[in-house]
Amino acid sequence: MEAKLKKELGTSMLKSTGHSGGGCISEGQSYDTDSGRVFVKINHKSEAKLMFDGEMASLEAILKTETVKVPKPMKVIELDRGGCVFVMEHVDMRSLNKYSKDLGEQLADLHLHNKKQLEILNKEQQTVGKGTGHSEVAAVEKFGFSVATCCGYLPQKNEWQDDWVSFYTQQKLQHQLTMAEKSYGDREAIELWAELQRKIPQFFKDVEIVPALLHGDLWGGNVAESAGGPVIFDPASFYGHSEFELGIAGMFGGFSNSFYSAYHGKIPQAPGFAKRNQLYQLFHYLNHWNHFGGGYRGSSIRIMKNLVK
Repeated sequence: MEAKLKKELGTSMLKSTGHSGGGCISEGQSYDTDSGRVFVKINHKSEAKLMFDGEMASLEAILKTETVKVPKPMKVIELDRGGCVFVMEHVDMRSLNKYSKDLGEQLADLHLHNKKQLEILNKEQQTVGKGTGHSEVAAVEKFGFSVATCCGYLPQKNEWQDDWVSFYTQQKLQHQLTMAEKSYGDREAIELWAELQRKIPQFFKDVEIVPALLHGDLWGGNVAESAGGPVIFDPASFYGHSEFELGIAGMFGGFSNSFYSAYHGKIPQAPGFAKRNQLYQLFHYLNHWNHFGGGYRGSSIRIMKNLVK
């Protein structure tokens, strides 16, 4: 692997630094190269390329908004014996602590970025004879993403749709429930889902939803801070409802009150937030059920029962 890395990165030096990291999906290792330190994620699964291509596209999209720091992506490299590596900038990180408030503000900026782009586009279209905008980031009017992204190692459907409720119901929840049905054939889940589907539109009455670029998997293990401020990593991005981001953030802890206060200072909670928050957590509990098995069934069923009451 190291010979291939040297060749692909065009470096004569490739020295392991002893810094390693990784979660339950991929392992990681830092190396010093001729042009600086890099972090390399390694995965030997057959779906590794799909996963890393999605992560690279996600990091590139967030990077272009210039709102919140992410490691700069460099290259996805297929290995000769199967699997893939993903090379990115090495960032010295520690647990999120003093920059919690900043993360709340910067995450809100990320979520508002596309709305601002749309407003600029709108103004330009109303100004006769004015050229198109010069921003590097195009305004996005639909929900979805240009490529499949993986939340964990399972690919998410991200086909573009005009309507958020349809997109979320079909491509996020239905997709997860179809996978769970294939694996477990759980009758109670199937019956609850049939009931819940009919209720979902009620949770979105009088809520205006503008497509927001999301990190997509923002739990406490995917945030940190460096010397200069907060860092987010391991994204599974798509354009969706900004509230979706706060679903998993509330499930496993790791975010302080200052984070939420700063975030909601820029994006206030809309009426019905608590119900929708449960609906957004449902996606992640189903995704965990599909990744890790029946330990997450109970939470998935409980949320569906709460929402159909």
